[in-house]
Amino acid sequence: MNGLGFYPAETLLPANADLTKWSVVACDQYTSQPDYWQEVEQFVGEAPSTLRMIVPELYLEEDGVEQRIADVNDAMDRYLASDLFRVTDQFLYVERTLRDGKLRRGLMGVVDLEQYDFTKGSESLIRATEGTVLERIPPRVKVREDASLECPHIMLLIDDPAKTVIEPIADRVGDLEEVYRFDLMQDSGSIAGYQCDDAESMRILGALGELADPESFNRRYGLQGKSPLLFAVGDGNHSLATAKTCYENLKKTLPEEEYRAHPARYALVEVVNLHDASLEFEPIHRVVFDVDEEKLLAALEAQCGSAGGQRVMVCNNGQKKELRFNAAVSNLPVGTLQSFLDAYIAENGGRVDYIHGNEVVEELSAKPGNVGFLLEAMPKEELFKTVVLDGALPRKTFSMGHAWDKRFYLEGRKIKAE
Repeated sequence: MNGLGFYPAETLLPANADLTKWSVVACDQYTSQPDYWQEVEQFVGEAPSTLRMIVPELYLEEDGVEQRIADVNDAMDRYLASDLFRVTDQFLYVERTLRDGKLRRGLMGVVDLEQYDFTKGSESLIRATEGTVLERIPPRVKVREDASLECPHIMLLIDDPAKTVIEPIADRVGDLEEVYRFDLMQDSGSIAGYQCDDAESMRILGALGELADPESFNRRYGLQGKSPLLFAVGDGNHSLATAKTCYENLKKTLPEEEYRAHPARYALVEVVNLHDASLEFEPIHRVVFDVDEEKLLAALEAQCGSAGGQRVMVCNNGQKKELRFNAAVSNLPVGTLQSFLDAYIAENGGRVDYIHGNEVVEELSAKPGNVGFLLEAMPKEELFKTVVLDGALPRKTFSMGHAWDKRFYLEGRKIKAE
């Protein structure tokens, strides 16, 4: 093992299936749109599908979820027994054409959960970018803990501005085995995958090693003595935290020599370069409801000045006003604002919601008892340095693409010991 926490995997791919019906979007999408999942159900019908291997999250709190989980486990075992899969044992290079025509390049492999820590302030090679809501993990553990397979929607990011890890594979696709190519359902673009060879895998690991070198890592960000951050979780934060929790639970039941060799020690992920042209960070704004508007604004203005400092645009009663914090408590304006809002609401009441789109914020903040806050998009180049300096970012700091552009389930891996 190379100590980088990322390795080629024994990956399962369906060999005899309609791949458009097989591959479905991440379970944490369309959580307020049951019609979407009903349409998927009708489209898939009786065909083999990853739909049978997941519980869409809009059903997690509904009656009958235990039966859904049992059905998932049965489907996984049935698929394994039916020789549905072929096995690859190398990195997989993925080209995803999004709905808007942009191309996103990725690399499939497994991460070592011993190298991952989702707690705030972690110094592990693999870290969460946003705060993990611990209450969201137990329902997801119930889905994974008895499962024989995993199908991931986890996307990890690397900060590789020189494009040394993933992008060079595109020059060699003619030499690599194409393992799938098909259109994704629900107008979600298309996808193609290629199996890397030994030479490509060695080159990839060497390039990752350069990114993880402590001296070059600190020099890159103008830091001193910081532990390298090689992989930052872009999507699937709670899914990866669930895999970690299940593994930690398993460790309590097995001797060390068994759990260290157990397949649940690893999780299948797709790695994408932060500097991929298709990745765009969009801001997630805030609206506070059910507050004394004048009191909140007075408390906020007491912490702000007219020049310098981190900027936030306040919306209230049809008006917009720019404020700048006198003292930052985070590397990002959203972090300083979130700290203020958390403290204010804890003392004075109210609730905060997280909103996409300026117009929605302006509309909601015009209503009595509401105050809105418009934020600028976080420059994606700031992500790694901010996580290193601040720990996990405030919840809902940024959005990374539309629901139809999220990762689809496709590849699988065994996570039970034989």
